[in-house]
Amino acid sequence: MMQGSTQSVDIRFFVTAVTTLMVAAFSIGISMPGPIADVTMVAVPKEASHGPHESVNPALENKEQIKASSPVGMSFQQNESNGFWVAVDNGEALRAGNVPSSSSISEKKDSVAKYQSRFPTQHVADLGELVESIPVVDEHQPSGQHLLVDLKNVEAAFLDSEERLAQAMVDVVREAHLTLLSYHCHSLQPAGVSCVGVLLESHISFHTWPDEGVITLDLFTCGPNPLMPVIPSIEKLFGVPRSEDEEVVSKWGHELRGFRYSSDRRKHYLDNASDLASWVIAPMNLLYKKEIVSVVTPYQRIDIWDTKEPGETPSHDDVLKYNLQKGDPRLLTSELTSPSRIFFLDGTAQSVSDFEKEFHEALVHPAMFAHDGPRRVAIIGGGEGATLREVLKHNTVEHVKMIEIDEMVVQVAKEYLPTFNNCSSFVGLPESCFDDPRADILYADAMKYFIEEGKDESFDIVVIDGLDPEDAVGQPKDIYLNDEFFSSVFESLTDEGIVVAQVGTAPTIHDPAAHRGVFKNREKLFNLFEAHAAAMFVYEDPHCGFQEPHSFVIACKSTSCRKRWYARSNAIDYQIYERIVETKNDNLALVHYDGATHSQFQYAPKAWETIYCRREPMPYECNFRGLDLREEIFEFDVDPEKSSFSIEKKENGQVGVFAKVFIKKGSYILAEELASSFVISDTTVESLQNSTKVMSGSAATVIEDMLAFVGKNGHASMIKGVEENIVEIGASYLIRKVESLEEANTGRMMPFPKNDLPPYSPVYERHRRSFDVFLVATKDINPGEELLKFIHVWEQ
Repeated sequence: MMQGSTQSVDIRFFVTAVTTLMVAAFSIGISMPGPIADVTMVAVPKEASHGPHESVNPALENKEQIKASSPVGMSFQQNESNGFWVAVDNGEALRAGNVPSSSSISEKKDSVAKYQSRFPTQHVADLGELVESIPVVDEHQPSGQHLLVDLKNVEAAFLDSEERLAQAMVDVVREAHLTLLSYHCHSLQPAGVSCVGVLLESHISFHTWPDEGVITLDLFTCGPNPLMPVIPSIEKLFGVPRSEDEEVVSKWGHELRGFRYSSDRRKHYLDNASDLASWVIAPMNLLYKKEIVSVVTPYQRIDIWDTKEPGETPSHDDVLKYNLQKGDPRLLTSELTSPSRIFFLDGTAQSVSDFEKEFHEALVHPAMFAHDGPRRVAIIGGGEGATLREVLKHNTVEHVKMIEIDEMVVQVAKEYLPTFNNCSSFVGLPESCFDDPRADILYADAMKYFIEEGKDESFDIVVIDGLDPEDAVGQPKDIYLNDEFFSSVFESLTDEGIVVAQVGTAPTIHDPAAHRGVFKNREKLFNLFEAHAAAMFVYEDPHCGFQEPHSFVIACKSTSCRKRWYARSNAIDYQIYERIVETKNDNLALVHYDGATHSQFQYAPKAWETIYCRREPMPYECNFRGLDLREEIFEFDVDPEKSSFSIEKKENGQVGVFAKVFIKKGSYILAEELASSFVISDTTVESLQNSTKVMSGSAATVIEDMLAFVGKNGHASMIKGVEENIVEIGASYLIRKVESLEEANTGRMMPFPKNDLPPYSPVYERHRRSFDVFLVATKDINPGEELLKFIHVWEQ
């Protein structure tokens, strides 16, 4: 008897029905290709030889096995060049179209999947070092691109319309060639709309503030298509102006996200480490940024952008251009500020329009004025023409050979960087520096040119104006690390020839040894220079437009360049007057470089010395940097109570200096007296000698007596080529000289090294005055002992 509506069901019928439905659903599912295939990605060579770092499934040794293990809807194609089988998805993929809310459409698309065998690494960001790569159409790494766009002064009605905004989002996705799976928009109260679209590649979302006329948009994709070209579409479709008088303001930023293979990160021009990304592409706070030109040549990528930084105010040129007067409020805003134009190669900043004169003057003129009169000059690189412009300002120059591998750089510079190569303001020069009859523009591989033809050349100056050693890749990097190339460059120089190169960001005292850190390529470059040069100098300039001081190196074939490198500022100013061409207006031909600027270059900042002394083994001279604060200094004083020495006349009439106190070995002797020594150059001595030939009487006698004093108490600098004499004028010149080194009890602060002085040493260049004057006790000196110094103490 049944109670209520209770019914019984045979469990066997229930299980049978459920099983039938599952089989039917599974059959339908596998017969319908979905938007994304679950691909088992494999790649097997024809003749597999599995080494310890290969990750090939040993079960998949031929095409039939691959087929057996592949998902439904997959086929395989064999790459004839390397024998790899690659899986090909023949399924359907969704593409964006005029999609109604929460719906999707699809269109046919073939894609190629791949497998890459990699060495294991410790860092997750590296994802292993690539062993073998397979040419593919697409590659999905755990990484992506992130584009943020903010728009202001947008129409309120548009920003409050869910329908119009949704259509704009769909249109943007379509123009970006992305795949929209679905989207959802929600109107807010009292106003505004939030939308999010789910993409096959990731997502797009935005939020609006109608009353403020603002929309902020976020687009993230994991696909290979670049997002930068989408920006104009976003600005066009979402940037509906709220009035004819107001221009829509756009601020955007783009970054690479996630974890890329290390090799891909290094070569990507939009990698966060690149100047183009960190200066222009990523920052959202720039007041203005506009792409002027972007060109990919067979050699490199060329990008030129105009930008305005927040807080910029009108420059001097802007004041003249707009005739701004005192009290004009626009002097305190960016309204009339001209944008800076930045020139990039492979994502690395080469020049900034506002600072390029400072940079190129710092690169060219210190080397040019370190030469007595350069006539023939070679420029390696320098396609923008600014280096050529600076060289042509010297009236001694008769021929300039500019060797640029990429002709497109020159063509782009002529069109988009005209101020860089404009020589029209200089007397006797054409409008374009490239048209100067002294200029010979050669489009060729500079390394190959010098190796094959350098021995037939005769250059006074070679300027290397290429990528920084650390930024260079491929052929430019080979230039910096090729000994045959540098041997050929030095072979092409005249006896007094000079090479100068820009070598990137200046170091800091916190950097590790150069061969261990990020500047290891620069260290290798310096080592190559040292193998060929007789003298080297490093210097830096903070006014070149880069975020940190920029550095340069000069390598001389002869030590004679030291004389001109260490010339006084007035001597440099005179040479500028003698050599540099006149201008057709009141402007100076050189806006940054002069004698005072050169004097700042003469001594490398402390960081160069610090990094140099971290070489292994540590250079000998690094043991003598500055006076040792642990040692005592013993001085002479006219007050006998304060003096550590007495000056006495012996029976034979000789005057000597005697110790009044015990002086320990290593203590400094008469340091204050020696520091008062004066320096007189060989040129000055020669001029005084010539003066005595045309003078007579007491005036000539005074000069002759002075020259005699210099000859007796002066000694040449230990640094070859400076042609200077250090003349002792205090009590130290009264110390008696002896013929025997063993008899002497005083000696120079730094004994001469066993070998000759190295061509490059920031220590010698920075401390040469100290090495030339200071004396120490070479043995313990007891009270009453006379001070004695070796007659050749200042000679090597």
